[in-house]
Amino acid sequence: MTAPWPPLREELRGVAPYGAPQLDVPVALNVNENPYGPSPATVADIAAAVAQVAGSLNRYPDREFTELRKALADYLARESGVELAVEQLWAANGSNEVMLQLLQAFGGPGRTAVSFAPTYSMYPEYARDAMTTWVAGRRREDFGFDVDHARDLLGEHRPSVVLVPSPNNPTGTALPREVIGSLCELVPDGVVVVDEAYAEFRRSGTPSALELLGEHRNLVVTRTMSKAFALAGARVGYLAAAPDICDAIRVVRLPYHLSAVTQAVATAALRHAEELLGRVDDLRRERDLLVSWLRGQDLEVAESDANFVLFGRFADRHAVWQGLLDRGVLIRETGPDGWLRVSVGTPEEMAAFREAVEALMEEAR
Repeated sequence: MTAPWPPLREELRGVAPYGAPQLDVPVALNVNENPYGPSPATVADIAAAVAQVAGSLNRYPDREFTELRKALADYLARESGVELAVEQLWAANGSNEVMLQLLQAFGGPGRTAVSFAPTYSMYPEYARDAMTTWVAGRRREDFGFDVDHARDLLGEHRPSVVLVPSPNNPTGTALPREVIGSLCELVPDGVVVVDEAYAEFRRSGTPSALELLGEHRNLVVTRTMSKAFALAGARVGYLAAAPDICDAIRVVRLPYHLSAVTQAVATAALRHAEELLGRVDDLRRERDLLVSWLRGQDLEVAESDANFVLFGRFADRHAVWQGLLDRGVLIRETGPDGWLRVSVGTPEEMAAFREAVEALMEEAR
C-alpha cells in the first residue's frame, strides 16, 4: 500500500494553515492593527537606518542584537517603570516566533502546555509544532479568570508552560496582578508566560506583569511592536524574563534569526516611540465609545483593555459577519460561539462599522 505523499506528520495532515482573511475591503477591522501609520519623519529615520546597514548585508547580523535590547530596556523603563538588564530581554520575528521558541525550549515530547479558553487561537498550534501536549482549561462565563479551576487543572496536569494573554485575545480581559502571582506559585517547576501583546492599550490603573518579574523567577512577559507601535509589517516581538530563561532560548533559536534590517527598523522605531504611541489614547477613547454604543444596541460586550472589542451574542454569527462584509466592513469571526471581534479603527472606520451594524439590525427586524 502506497504511503500518503508528501510524508507529512500525521497530526498535520488535512490541517488548514492559520491566517485571518486578507480581503480588499473599504474597512478592515479584523486583525487588531494600529490604523495610524508612522509620520514622514519617522519613515525617513527608519529608511536611513536601513540604508546604513544595507552596505554590510554581506555580513551576518549581530546575533545578540545588543543595541535593540538596550533600546527595548529603555522603552520598558519609560512605559512601565520597570528597569531591566539587557540580559533579561529577548526578541524575534514577531511575538509568534518568541512563543514558538518558548515552547521549543520548555515544552516538547512528554511535556504539557496549558491555557484557559477562550484564548489566543495560535497557542495550540505552537504546542503542536513543538510536539507538546496541549490542555485548555476554561474562563468564567464573564471571561474573568477562575483561580480555583486553574489550581485544579494545573495540579492535575503539572504543565511546563502556562500561556495566559493579558489583555486576553479574543476577549480583551486583563489579568489582575494577584492572579499572575498565584499562577507563578502554582507551577514552580514551569514557566508562566503572560502575553502582553496589547498591554499599551490597557486602561489607567491596570498593571503590567513586568512589575512582578523581580518576585517570580518563572515569569515571562511577552510584548510585540505590531499593535500599539504600528509596526505590524516589521514583525518584531520580544520578551522580558530572568537571564537564565533568555539563555535557554538562545539554545533553540535559529542562527542569526533576527536580520540586520529588522534590527535597524525596530531600533529606529523605538527612537520615535512617543510619536508611534501617540494615538494610543485616541484608540482607547474610541474603544470605550464603541463598547457603550454596542451595549446601547442591546448587545453583550466583554470588558476590554485592548484595541478590540468582543461582542454578541448571535444565533448565527457567520451570517452577521457576512452581512457586515457585504457592506464593506471586515471583522473577525473568532472566540466563543455566537461572538464576533472588531478591531478599533479611525473615527471614520468606526462610523462605517456602526452604520453597517445598524443596517444589518434594521434588516433583521
